[in-house]
Amino acid sequence: MNKETLVIKFEIVSKMRKEISVLIVLILATLSIMAQDKGKKMAEKYPQILDISFTPTMPTYSAKYSASLFSDAGSWIGFTNPSASDWVNGFCGPFTIEDRTWISKSIAEIGVEKGGQKLKHNQFKRDSVSYFPGFAYMSSTCESVKVEQQLFFVDKNHAILQLNSNKVKWNISASIWLSNATVKKENNSLNVQLAKGELLSVTFPKNFNLEVSDKSYYATSTKNSDCEYVLISFFSNQTEKDVAAAISEKTLKNAVKSIAQSKKRWSDYLSKALRNDLNDAYNRIAVKSVVTLISNWRSAKGDILHEGIIPSNSNANFNGFWAWDSWKHAVALAHFAPNLAKDQVKAMFDYQAEDGMISDNVFSNKARNNYRDTKPPLATWAVMEIYKETKDVEFLQYMFPKLVKYNRWWFKNRDHDQNGICEYGCNNGLVKNARFESGMDNAVRFDGVQLVQNGPKAWSMNQESVDLNAFLFFENKLLKIMSSIVKIPYDDTFDAKKMDDYFFNAEKGFYYDKKADGKFVSVEGTEAFIPLWTKMATPEKAAAAIEMYKKPNKFSTFIPFPTVCADNPEFKYDTYWRGPVWIDQVYFGISGIRNYGNKELADSYTNQVFTRLKGLAASEPISENYDPSTGERFRAPNFSWSAAHLLMLYWEYGK
Repeated sequence: MNKETLVIKFEIVSKMRKEISVLIVLILATLSIMAQDKGKKMAEKYPQILDISFTPTMPTYSAKYSASLFSDAGSWIGFTNPSASDWVNGFCGPFTIEDRTWISKSIAEIGVEKGGQKLKHNQFKRDSVSYFPGFAYMSSTCESVKVEQQLFFVDKNHAILQLNSNKVKWNISASIWLSNATVKKENNSLNVQLAKGELLSVTFPKNFNLEVSDKSYYATSTKNSDCEYVLISFFSNQTEKDVAAAISEKTLKNAVKSIAQSKKRWSDYLSKALRNDLNDAYNRIAVKSVVTLISNWRSAKGDILHEGIIPSNSNANFNGFWAWDSWKHAVALAHFAPNLAKDQVKAMFDYQAEDGMISDNVFSNKARNNYRDTKPPLATWAVMEIYKETKDVEFLQYMFPKLVKYNRWWFKNRDHDQNGICEYGCNNGLVKNARFESGMDNAVRFDGVQLVQNGPKAWSMNQESVDLNAFLFFENKLLKIMSSIVKIPYDDTFDAKKMDDYFFNAEKGFYYDKKADGKFVSVEGTEAFIPLWTKMATPEKAAAAIEMYKKPNKFSTFIPFPTVCADNPEFKYDTYWRGPVWIDQVYFGISGIRNYGNKELADSYTNQVFTRLKGLAASEPISENYDPSTGERFRAPNFSWSAAHLLMLYWEYGK
């Protein structure tokens, strides 16, 4: 073979390689587009996933205000769709989630000019509104001119308003409601500084003219267009705004790309969270649960050092992170947003006390953090679930010593007689705080409980609780597994058989708390589910307990399982932990049944929950608790741990 032939063959091979490389790039690009399109279509399969229709009439509301909000990406603001009865041609808000104020009725009310005719925002009539996973939508019409609006959060600080019509000039206006706010123009942005230093900005494209007068603005485009983008930004302070300046400019300049990234994020959430073997009705419940959790996502702010999920954006008292709420949230998030799950756990451990205690809650002002009591120990469960999903050994190494320290804290501070069996208690000697530590604040089983002092800042109830010790059994089991992964020795002296026998009443075939004198507390409640959920129960004891679950006069109510059995004299269907159904307890019960091989019974209870809870399959929010006899919603709508446990039930169904 001569030199010229070699050159020709080399050129042919090189050309083929280039063509193959181009083909691979094209295939990958096509697959990426298909994936994004699939994600978009997946989100659009779930219109009006929640009804967020609400038009505010004043800037502040009482603590009872509970409209659902569209919030995303860790933002501390939210929006609503305007209600049909009080139409505004723009998304309502923003609403500040921490301070509970409406900055404006609508920060961007939309009008247009077409063919020289100006159509004001208040001339437009409602066509439709919807809330899809990841974005809000509304359309309106005036004299055959149709305007469509979509709102997307692209990160914790920025939301993009997308406007669509047919060859119009846009005119956008709003009034700021807050009398103590400072309003001014800066280049092509409206800047609003709130009394506590937070900042709202509305930035318009360069082809807009912006006029600001007192606490109102008016922005008009100078040319016809089919589509325009407006950037709505919110910052905790001026420093945060200054740091994000380049991001803000880039976000509006590349609005199409920014929106695509937001859609891709939601595509990833839904692709990871949804099963392909369940019906649309059950899938919708899972999607609503994901939407609920993400709408309650809050970024680090002030003394909150990591991101996490608040209990509910609808409740004025829930603007921090709570301990056992956080562990439950993290378990669900691990499946579709694992980095957020890690942050949720870290946010609580950022304030772990020197002695190992985890505070009940943390807030953006750490002076509000509560060390009077903690919450049931489920942190190790959360960390292990995150590890199962991510295989992140580094995260496990970071958390392991902290978890051990917290586990040991219980035995040092909440075991009055040092018998290896712990009690709920508090650090200030008040019974109410000891009850709060259980997470079941006013549960019937704690009626008449008293405190005994263990040390200078440590009190216990005169009652040993079955759920607490089953949780500690589970923690010890998981810590042993973790120790082998991180190669750190762990000394486990937990006697599971002793614990299982101790709390089981063989005469009644059920688990109960015990008083300090060794007598059983004769109250049947969902705390007895925990030995089965943690697999502490022997098969024989589990079988006996499940028979108690199945009794209609006890726990097999229309919606299973009330927090205290329905035939208890103190049962009250609508009184917090004295009768209503809480979804975390439902999950512990159903999952416990599944642990002992009774898949059919577990699935039948899950079906009851999914088909009987009022509004769950429609557009009503997921609530804190429910009526066991009717499925009616009680208290705190958009409740995060209910959403988290509905996802767990969904993932375990049929398995």
